[in-house]
Amino acid sequence: MEIFLYGVRGSIPAPLSNEEYREKVISILRLVAKSEGKAFSSPEEWFDGLPEPLNYVVGGNTTCVRIIGSSGVELVVDLGTGARVLGEDLVREKFGQGKGEASVFFTHTHWDHIHGIPFFKPLYIPGNKFTFYSPLEDLPERLKYQQEPRFFPIHFDHFGSERNFHRLEKGEVLEIGGVKIEWIALKHPGGSIAYKFTENGKSFIFATDAEYNGEDFPLIQEQKPFFKGADLLILDAQYTLDESFQKFDWGHTSYTMAVNCASSWEVKKLALTHHEPAYSDEILAIILDDARTHAENLGAKDLSIVLAREGMKFKLV
Repeated sequence: MEIFLYGVRGSIPAPLSNEEYREKVISILRLVAKSEGKAFSSPEEWFDGLPEPLNYVVGGNTTCVRIIGSSGVELVVDLGTGARVLGEDLVREKFGQGKGEASVFFTHTHWDHIHGIPFFKPLYIPGNKFTFYSPLEDLPERLKYQQEPRFFPIHFDHFGSERNFHRLEKGEVLEIGGVKIEWIALKHPGGSIAYKFTENGKSFIFATDAEYNGEDFPLIQEQKPFFKGADLLILDAQYTLDESFQKFDWGHTSYTMAVNCASSWEVKKLALTHHEPAYSDEILAIILDDARTHAENLGAKDLSIVLAREGMKFKLV
């Protein structure tokens, strides 16, 4: 099972600003000056050796995740603005020939998780087949509403592809192309869903737009059977701890609580996601360092923590 991240920002797209780009370049040039002309085998090798976050950008697109099972089955979670980039990749494959088939799982329908749909090219190509999954009874109406003529020139019903809807029932477990899919409800205004994908004994859980705070320890324990031992957990970590107190009931988790949850659930790897749009790459790098320090202080020495970034790939075998 392979997992590809196409969008990791929360709430609204946040492209890299000119000022942030300038600061990155200046910081790199300072390192060049300090190297005093020391030889290196290739520019690529030198660049890869730069300290974080100078050798990457976190990315500004909102939530979109691609999962490919060992059978080749295509699964997608959410169609935020990252879906536009995913669509470009898919049309270079069989979706560009109208021979693609994918299952799309929606966590919820807040804008940052659906507003890439009108720009997702595979939906326009006849022959492609999509099944949309959600516990929401009115999911079709919600997606169509977004593309009414008042908001977008092409209606949802005018896509060329075949689109079907599957309403998930409570406790329903699916198997698609050899991948087992389970789900639970999360605490978030308007509701949100965490999805668990399991194949060949390896599990990946995507749980964005979830709020866990100091009052939720009973809930954390209640949900432990679902999350326990996940090989990879991508979890909402939009806020600092102080911000989470100021934005109580806004539906997001601090990175400190995200680490607490992952430690309690005995997760192997935690990827922090749904990044605050106001945070620069440099601030997110500090958050990552703080999260790792917090894990060490908890005694969670076996917990690996990374920052979710556009273009990041995970392989569970």
